[in-house]
Amino acid sequence: MTLSLDFLALPLMVAAALVFLSVLAGLVSARAGFSFLLVFLLAGVLAGEDGPGGLVFNDFKLSFWVGNVALAVILLDGGLRTEFTTFRTGLKPSLLLATLGVLVCAGITGAAARWLLDLPWPLALLVGAIVGSTDAAAVFSLLKSSGVKLNERVAATLEIESGMNDPMAVYLTLTFIAVALAVTSGDGAAPGWVDVLRSLLQQFGWGAALGLSAGFGMAELLKRLGRGEDGGGGVRALLLVSGGLTVFAATTWLGGSGFLAVYAMGVIVGNRARRQVRASLSAMDGYAWLSQAGMFLLLGLLVTPSSLLITLWPALGVSLVLMLVARPVSVWLCLAPLRFPPREIAFISWVGLRGAVPIVLAVFPVMAGVPGAQTFFNVAFVVVLASLLMQGSTIAWSARRLGVDLPDPEDETQTRRVFGDFEIDGHTPLESLCAFYGLPVPTDSDQDVAAWLRTEIRRPPVVGDHAMLGTAELSVRRMDGQRIARVGIRLGGLHY
Repeated sequence: MTLSLDFLALPLMVAAALVFLSVLAGLVSARAGFSFLLVFLLAGVLAGEDGPGGLVFNDFKLSFWVGNVALAVILLDGGLRTEFTTFRTGLKPSLLLATLGVLVCAGITGAAARWLLDLPWPLALLVGAIVGSTDAAAVFSLLKSSGVKLNERVAATLEIESGMNDPMAVYLTLTFIAVALAVTSGDGAAPGWVDVLRSLLQQFGWGAALGLSAGFGMAELLKRLGRGEDGGGGVRALLLVSGGLTVFAATTWLGGSGFLAVYAMGVIVGNRARRQVRASLSAMDGYAWLSQAGMFLLLGLLVTPSSLLITLWPALGVSLVLMLVARPVSVWLCLAPLRFPPREIAFISWVGLRGAVPIVLAVFPVMAGVPGAQTFFNVAFVVVLASLLMQGSTIAWSARRLGVDLPDPEDETQTRRVFGDFEIDGHTPLESLCAFYGLPVPTDSDQDVAAWLRTEIRRPPVVGDHAMLGTAELSVRRMDGQRIARVGIRLGGLHY
C-alpha cells in the first residue's frame, strides 16, 4: 500500500506560492510607495472566494488564533527595538494617546457609525472600539520602509503609542460586546461600572506585572547565556519568541492584556540585555515579517468582496470620519496640552495607521455571536484598506511637507533647510551671540544658548526643535543625552 501525501503537498504548495508571489509583488509595489501590508491583504482577497484563486475560507477561529499569535510576535519585535531613551519624549504623549485618545477616537467614530450604518448605540460604539486604535504592525513596518527619518519626539510617540494602545482597544471591544449581547438578548444583564472598572484594572494590572517581571527574568537569562558569539543569534531569537508567546498566553489566560505584557517584556529585555539581543534582531525581523505576511494573507482570505458592496459607501464614510475628524481631534486633545507643535500634531494625526488589529478585533463579535457581526468585519476591512492606501502611501510625502523629517547629514541643501547656515556650541553665552549677530538681547541673557533654547521650547528638546530670537531662528542640531550640544542658526532673509 502506498501512502499518499497529497493532503500535505497541495496546501503547502498553494500557501508557499501565495506568500512568494505576495512578497515579490510587495517588493515591486514598494518602489511606487505602496505598503507591503496592503499587497499581502489584497493577495489574500484575490486568492479568496470572489477572486481568481477561488479558495473558500471562513475559519474565523483559526484566523483569530493566527492573528493574535502574529500580533504578539510583532509587538515583541517592536519592544525589543524600543530604547529607554525614547521614553524621555514619547512616554507621556503615548500614554495619553493609548488611553484617552483611543476613547475619544472610538466615541467619535461610533457616532459616525450610528448615523451612517443606522446602528443602535451599543453596536455603533462597538464599531468605534474595533477601529479605534492604531496598529503596531502597520506603524512599525511602514515607518521603517518609508525612508524618512522622523525627529525623536514624533517617532517615539507613534511607535510607543502603537505598542501600547491595543490593550485599550481589546478592552473596549470586549466591554461593548458584552453590552451589545445584553441589549440584543433583552435580559438586561449589561456589565455595570464596577465590573467595567474591575476588568480594566485586571487587564492592565496583569499585563504590566507579568510583562515587566518576565522581561527582567528573560534579560538575566540571556546575560547568563552570553552574547552568542557562537552564532546562536537565531536560536536566541527562537528563545525570545517562544518566551514571549508563553507570557502572552499566560497573561491572557489570567484575564490580563497579553499584548501589553509581550510589548513590555520586549522593551525590558531589549534594553537590559541589549548586547545579547543585538545578534538576534535580524532573525526577529524575519519572524515579524513572516507573522505580518501570514496574518494579512489569512485575513484577506476571510473577506468576500461581493458582501462588501452592501455597506461599502457607509464604511468609506466611517473611514473618512476616522481619518479626518476622530483621529485629529483625539490627537489634538492629547498633545496640545503637552505643547506639541501644530505640524507634529498634524503628522501624528495623519499617521494613525490601521492594519491587522481592527480586522482581528472584528473577529471577536463574530465568534461571540453578536447580531450583524459580519457587517463589523466588512467595515473594519474597508477602514484598514483605506488607511493603508491613503495614509500608508503618503508617510514620506507628509513628513517632508510638514517638516517633521530630519535631513541626511550628507545632503548639504537639506541640512541648511532644517538647521540654517551656521552652527555654534550650546554652551555659547547668549549675550555674546546677540552682540555678534546684532540680535535683541532677552531679559534673561545671563545664560548660555542651550539653556535659553530649552526654555523657549518648553518641552523635552529633540533634534529639529527651533525657536525665534529676533530675526534669527535657532534650532537644536545635536543632542548629547538630554543636553543640547550644538545649535544651528539661520538669519532672516537667508532661508533655504
